[in-house]
Amino acid sequence: MKNNLVKNNMLKEFYIPTYIFVPESPVEKVSQIPSCPVIVFINTKSGGQLGHDLIVTYRKLLNNSQVFDLLEEAPDKVLHKLYGNMERLMRDGDTVAAEIHRRLRLIVAGGDGTAGWLLGVVSDLKLVHPPPVATVPLGTGNNLPYSFGWGKRNPGTDEKSVLSFLQSVRQAKEMKIDSWHIVMKMESPKSSTCDPIAPLDLPHSLHAFHRVPNNPQDKEYSCTFRGGFWNYFSMGMDAQVSYAFHSERKLHPEKFKNQLSNQKTYLKLACTQGWFCASLCHPMSRNIAHLSKVKIMKKSGKWETLEIPQSIRSIVCLNLPSFSGGLNPWGTPSERKQRKRDLVMPPLVDDGLLEIVGFKDAWHGLVLLSPKGHGTRLAQAHRVQFKFHKGATDHAYMRLDGEPWNQPLPKDDGKVLVEISHAGQVKMLATKNCIAKGIHEALAMSTVHPESSSSSDDTDDDDDFAEERKNFGAALSFRYMDDVTKE
Repeated sequence: MKNNLVKNNMLKEFYIPTYIFVPESPVEKVSQIPSCPVIVFINTKSGGQLGHDLIVTYRKLLNNSQVFDLLEEAPDKVLHKLYGNMERLMRDGDTVAAEIHRRLRLIVAGGDGTAGWLLGVVSDLKLVHPPPVATVPLGTGNNLPYSFGWGKRNPGTDEKSVLSFLQSVRQAKEMKIDSWHIVMKMESPKSSTCDPIAPLDLPHSLHAFHRVPNNPQDKEYSCTFRGGFWNYFSMGMDAQVSYAFHSERKLHPEKFKNQLSNQKTYLKLACTQGWFCASLCHPMSRNIAHLSKVKIMKKSGKWETLEIPQSIRSIVCLNLPSFSGGLNPWGTPSERKQRKRDLVMPPLVDDGLLEIVGFKDAWHGLVLLSPKGHGTRLAQAHRVQFKFHKGATDHAYMRLDGEPWNQPLPKDDGKVLVEISHAGQVKMLATKNCIAKGIHEALAMSTVHPESSSSSDDTDDDDDFAEERKNFGAALSFRYMDDVTKE
């Protein structure tokens, strides 16, 4: 009885009354204002049966109104309705609504792609006081949760585990991280057979648009893809293996019921896709240098060509110190190498810079398992641009925060340009086991120069993508639609 009383008192710290969510419901009198009100989003498809079990436990412990199944309710609609109602209640003088608005924290359970979907929606809302986000690792890689101390594996779906996680959310510190905007523009003759990728095959945080042509007689059409990421964008063989894994999981979901077996399947696919035997199985056209020309912009604001070694078959633009389930492909370069390569030390999650790393094959990737292992450090950049060579290939494998897709590319005279740029910051929740480092931590250790500090001002007089960067387009409610129509 005593334990139940303690549990009930503790749960009051996270409880949000129903009338906060439902405008027509009667106002409830609460005995105390929650110190850590939470909204929980769970992808019930993630982690085999774990997502379903987890939502049952959360709904048992909290108000059903504050726990959402992402397969049934999209986060943009939930948050749009919630914030609209809270604004109305606060105008009417509701102090409970005001405190919940100020103290609100979000929990998202799923893979990195699910977490990125929610972060994109929060960013597009452009709230004055955006809520910080905690991540429950239910995916295969779980790089986002691991970076901020939430672990690589699901912490458990029983009451005790969920109560422990809620306590960690209450004690967690807020931490800002950089957001990155990605825009891909395809221009092809109208007679081209290249069609935009189907929306259902795109990552949650990436969307396809057709720009309305200014001249109806124009012989070319332009298709624009827009989205965002917080951990990494990758292109090449690693994305191809990931795409094969996700495709297999869609066809046979019954075979993917726990994280360990999923990781074994992933390794098996890496072998069958030629990731371990590149020269025997795949042509040179799969190498990044043959596929595209890469330019980078450092803090100076000038574009410069990035030389990519011919052997590189996969390139990763990394924001967090975790890739492929907790590995750090950037590593820790010595001060001598740092000066020689004009690198900023150390890599920080809020410095407005991406670490760009290349891999030759999976054997190269295995060096990450050693204490000082790392990929081929190519650069640190504020913006990155990929310009695909004409006729290099008819498709390219790409991946955003764990979600891969097979991107069709126009042949012959078609033009394809991908550009990544800094797009402000979001707030994450971090535990004491957080491995990500920000500017404040680096300054405390005197390992970062003042000029490394982040800036969300990405203005550029020669910027072809200024309009597309108005938001991420992570949800229909918040997409920029001035001169773009959805395919």
